[in-house]
Amino acid sequence: MALLQISEPGQSAAPHQHRLAVGIDLGTTNSLVATVRSGSPAVLADENGEPVVPSVVHYGSDASVSVGAKAAALAIVDPLNCISSVKRLMGKSLQETRELTGLVNTLSDSTDESGEMQVPRIVTAGGNVTAVEVSSRILEALKLRAEEALGGELVGAVVTVPAYFDDAQRQATKDSARMAGLHVLRLLNEPTAAAIAYGLDRQMEAEGSIVAIYDLGGGTFDVSLLRMNRGVFEVLATAGDTALGGDDIDREIVDWICSNGEIAASDPSTMRRLLEAAKSAKEQLSSAQTAAIKLNLNDEKTIELELNRTDFEQMIEPLIKRTLAPCRRVLRDAGVDKSEVTAVVMVGGSTRVPLVRQQTGEFFQRDVLTDINPDEVVAIGAAIQADILAGNKPDSDMLLLDVIPLSLGIETMGGLAEKVIQRNTTIPIARAQEFTTYKDGQTAMALHVVQGEREMVSDCRSLARFELRDIPPMVAGKARIQVVFQVDADGLLTVSAIERESGVVASIDVKPSYGLSDNEIETMLRDSMENASDDMQSRKLAEQRVEAERVIEALDAAMQQDADEFLDADEKSQLLSLRSGLQDTIDSGSAAEIKNAVEMLEKGSSEYVERRMNASVRRMMAGQSVNEIEEKLAD
Repeated sequence: MALLQISEPGQSAAPHQHRLAVGIDLGTTNSLVATVRSGSPAVLADENGEPVVPSVVHYGSDASVSVGAKAAALAIVDPLNCISSVKRLMGKSLQETRELTGLVNTLSDSTDESGEMQVPRIVTAGGNVTAVEVSSRILEALKLRAEEALGGELVGAVVTVPAYFDDAQRQATKDSARMAGLHVLRLLNEPTAAAIAYGLDRQMEAEGSIVAIYDLGGGTFDVSLLRMNRGVFEVLATAGDTALGGDDIDREIVDWICSNGEIAASDPSTMRRLLEAAKSAKEQLSSAQTAAIKLNLNDEKTIELELNRTDFEQMIEPLIKRTLAPCRRVLRDAGVDKSEVTAVVMVGGSTRVPLVRQQTGEFFQRDVLTDINPDEVVAIGAAIQADILAGNKPDSDMLLLDVIPLSLGIETMGGLAEKVIQRNTTIPIARAQEFTTYKDGQTAMALHVVQGEREMVSDCRSLARFELRDIPPMVAGKARIQVVFQVDADGLLTVSAIERESGVVASIDVKPSYGLSDNEIETMLRDSMENASDDMQSRKLAEQRVEAERVIEALDAAMQQDADEFLDADEKSQLLSLRSGLQDTIDSGSAAEIKNAVEMLEKGSSEYVERRMNASVRRMMAGQSVNEIEEKLAD
């Protein structure tokens, strides 16, 4: 007789069976993979005991592809075919990629048939490749390491991204994972991953403690405020800079070497050598007062310099100051005072620089916590979350509450940006808002999804456009169009629209081709605050113009239909004069002046409107009893 094995919903039929899942920190400079074994999270190392995989990929002319340490070793002798810091290219346009400093690779100039630039492709001896393809190679290597170490196939992975990655950058990361054959259990913000690892390794002094996660990696900077309360990690606010990190510190040292060594980094091979020397000096100065720099550029010239910590800190101080602006903003956004922050966790290899720790501590007015390995903490936190999502800990009460970094909304008449989901809203989230048609008989509606904090669409970023068709023709304002914004746990957006009476539906997965440029992220938030007063005035003006145009359109339609029936010549002339005055005010007047002109036209047309309504009621009642009329009204 066959036995039927049953289990509780969501639990494995074999309770003893451990499902293999990993956490991956896909970093700008280095990447790691970690898992939970025997209840403890640990980073998985290679056969030589090295836990870090350099985020470098080499493409050979013989179609060979090398990843990690082997590729990094080839970077000096074959720099144009070695791609590093590819994380900075994720979700960016060709123009934005060209503006990135420190890029030694050649970009393809190819365009599609429409003349629009394609997703940027990097030229290599093995063919032109995209940032998504390069990242997938790194993820493939991490997947292979994990499966060899764990002795089985992975059921999934939690992949971390900077908290400030926008929708395009997150989608590009997810596409890379799929290309590598990984099932993505979730995209997880790096600061949240660090909080998970830190929260389990150290106990907060009190429930509801607020922790600042300061994450300065190779290419990105994030700062997040999290409230920890009985297993719930709630992100209160997040901010950052997607183009600031250890790479920028390295380039400052490169500039110093070039200046003091009287050399020019004119070719990619020299630049690679300089960057390696700069990284070595930076690491030395994290523990020593001086760093010896010896660089053999060619057979004729050898550079020998000594960089002391004082000079080093002086050159990088402006970069560290740049990280404090997002720190101020995140406190303001969360409505939290510095004194309420109970701990500051340092994440990312660049936080080993003493000046970073010193200035961060001075800003938050407390000692920063550095006893957790800053390179491994993100991967460990991701592994803990992956273990839970894989179903290995059904009794876990851990809950993650991330937020979206920028507001999401839709364009309305007059070029207004109507925010549907405000920035720093906890995700996953679904919110709906009703809109209506603007003109009589309108059978379609164009929907424009935007992102940003400004009041006018022209000042926001366009995400996607789609159309809702086959709307039943009705009078303006009668149709009920429900627009639903859904942001999933990975921070990816889906927008749908439904006409409530007919049930017609249209939807779109918002997958923009490119992410925000480095300056746009900071500019959008700064401008929203600096221009708040002007924006509100612009919005009021636009709203009054839309209302005025609606009134004029309604009056024109009515007069075309029956003006001769209900108006004498003088009344008609007076209404046309008021209409003309309103039209002139729309073009040149203020919001208050337009509002006043609208009220004058509405007052001047009140008797005309009343006559039309009375005539309509008489036509409706003609030849019918009171009972019949009551039955129709009841229906």
